Amino acid sequence: MTLTTKDRLVRAAAELLLEGGRDALSTRAVSAAAGVQAPTLYRTFGDKDGLLDAVATYGFQSYLCEKHHLGETEDPVDDLRRGWDLHVEFGLSQPAFYMLMYGEPRVREARQEADAMLRRIVERIAEAGRLRVPVERAAQLVHATGMGVILSLIASPPEERDADLITAAREHVIATITAESLEAASDIPSRAIALKAALEKDPGDALTPAEHAMLAEWLDRVAR
Repeated sequence: MTLTTKDRLVRAAAELLLEGGRDALSTRAVSAAAGVQAPTLYRTFGDKDGLLDAVATYGFQSYLCEKHHLGETEDPVDDLRRGWDLHVEFGLSQPAFYMLMYGEPRVREARQEADAMLRRIVERIAEAGRLRVPVERAAQLVHATGMGVILSLIASPPEERDADLITAAREHVIATITAESLEAASDIPSRAIALKAALEKDPGDALTPAEHAMLAEWLDRVAR
């Protein structure tokens, strides 16, 4: 199969990233490795940020594909566990791409898709009535904890990594944001979170958009 200019540039950049890390991704080095002139790179991606987005997406494709293939079960909390394990596995097996993904604030596209998938799992926990904190905060806690674990382990020599840290951190954050059962999450904040999640999923037409916004604000206050 004949590669397009864009494919050649992305693959060249990916190889440089794996060999030399983020610092190896200069426009001159990428252009030379792909056998094109620097202006071609800018015409293809617009700017270097566009290139970084494309490289991150290229490196993240297998992860996102596996994430989609995980599917959904009847237990969204267990789905969160499986998603966490997959995320950590990717970060430790592909550290160069992971560092680009989460260490480069200008990378957007692929990370947004991954963040949306995490949020959907958290929303399903809320819809099941088992979320203890608001959806946005819960998603941020899971993301921050997972990223912290991965970056900490990446920074350590493989022989010094504490594999138990992965499970301990996962269970700690899950215990923080969820209840073990629907009955255990019968307090008022959890009910407010579940009601807001249900309304966001199916707002109906009983309330106007302004009334929906006001109700969502009230529910957020109760949840906090």
